[in-house]
Amino acid sequence: MQLLRFRYGQEIHAGVLTAQGIAPVSEINAKHGTQVPNDLLAIIQARAAGQLNPAGVATIPYTDVTPLLPYPVPPKIWCIGLNYKTHAVDINAVQPDEPGSFMKPAACMFEPGGEIELPPLAVSNEVDAEGELGVIIGRDCRYLDAGDVEDVIFGYTTTLDLTALDVLRKNPRYLTRAKSFDTFFSFGPVVVTRDEVRDVDALVVNTEHNGSIFSSDVVANMHTRPYELVRFHSHYMTLHPGDLISTGCPKGARIQPGDHVRGHVAGVGATTATVAPARRAQKSWVG
Repeated sequence: MQLLRFRYGQEIHAGVLTAQGIAPVSEINAKHGTQVPNDLLAIIQARAAGQLNPAGVATIPYTDVTPLLPYPVPPKIWCIGLNYKTHAVDINAVQPDEPGSFMKPAACMFEPGGEIELPPLAVSNEVDAEGELGVIIGRDCRYLDAGDVEDVIFGYTTTLDLTALDVLRKNPRYLTRAKSFDTFFSFGPVVVTRDEVRDVDALVVNTEHNGSIFSSDVVANMHTRPYELVRFHSHYMTLHPGDLISTGCPKGARIQPGDHVRGHVAGVGATTATVAPARRAQKSWVG
């Protein structure tokens, strides 16, 4: 099943993407007498996706909606650095033995299909865009064994992760700062439930830059593959429904204003963005 969150008219809905179009959750509930939440994160948390039956429901053409982030504030965003050897070679870094994991704030997210705003040149002038496979957790879990992992995965999505390489190069301790600028992460718009992906290791992860494939690799070539990433991190903290693990990029594309980038995983989906220059720095206050 392919799920998404979207704007139609003035309202925001969750829905099921079908060959005929999008079946809104509200219409599914009305047709079948179900009470599934009209919110994708709530659907994951309630483990209610199995109640979604789009059969016989009037659909909306995909071209008539604005796709949105599946949910704007994931409980946790884990990212995995240097998970492909090609990425480590590209930035002249040593690939770690264990997952090179770090967290990103929800504040750095932008809508899929939206705009990446580059930092001011005085702050950074070397930014990478990285298409990745995202794993979405479906239930609370801790201290998993390898055989438990499949049952706790809700599904998969595509992500775009951004890195200010020159900030990172100053000191590896600046990783979080280099990864957390506004508009430095997006995912979706489609989330594919795990039953739709027969062989995760066979998935091909692409970063596309200005219409061409810039880098491509297969999940089987990851240093730490998705199931092991889930098991590993569950031994450090409880994983919660909606947690997102972005599993790493084969090689990032250096981006400039006016560029177009796309993270694409065949059988899962694509996340796209345009690149804009830094806007004039301006003070802002809240409250």
